[in-house]
Amino acid sequence: MIKILDILSKEHGPGAYPGRSSEGLSPEWDPSPFHVLMATILSQRTKDDNTRKASDALFGRFDSAEAIASADVNEISELIRPAGFPMQKGTALIKVCKILAERYGSEVPSDTEELLSLPMVGRKTANCVRSYAFGIQAICVDTHVHRISNLMGLVSTRTPDETEFELVKITPENRWSDVNRYLVRHGQTICLPNNPRCGRCPVADMCDGRR
Repeated sequence: MIKILDILSKEHGPGAYPGRSSEGLSPEWDPSPFHVLMATILSQRTKDDNTRKASDALFGRFDSAEAIASADVNEISELIRPAGFPMQKGTALIKVCKILAERYGSEVPSDTEELLSLPMVGRKTANCVRSYAFGIQAICVDTHVHRISNLMGLVSTRTPDETEFELVKITPENRWSDVNRYLVRHGQTICLPNNPRCGRCPVADMCDGRR
């Protein structure tokens, strides 16, 4: 696993983060927990580009937990429409922001269990927030990580949660956050779901699913 991460880090630079790619990413970019939480909730059941469009529109109009907490759900839903399920996600974002404002002083908690208590926050979202926003080593398993890990034969699992627990066993803790950072970017650019570019893949010789 270490060898794969080292190779992909050279291939993909800073890697990816929720709602963005590494293209145009400044080395000084420092994501806030609020932005990462909102973007990762928006990323559920949609494509990366849709998440980017929705989060850009949302943050362009509402850029704090207090602002979203008091916003009209119809306006929020319209802004995030590109991410799909606009009313469901819009309602959840408002509920999350109200909890943050009322319970945490508008700050996003870093504790896993506290994050999991928030609406529409599962292990993927909680780990993304911990990893990207707080710098805590965590393996965030989204569709890219789950798919590529199984394709390469690193794990043999049915669910993202199972994939997380198996990857923990084979990845040194100081590299946990690199799993999402590089496998997501790899899935966005080379190991595409429908037309993988195996001829361009720098880790093809270590992949069980190479073509």
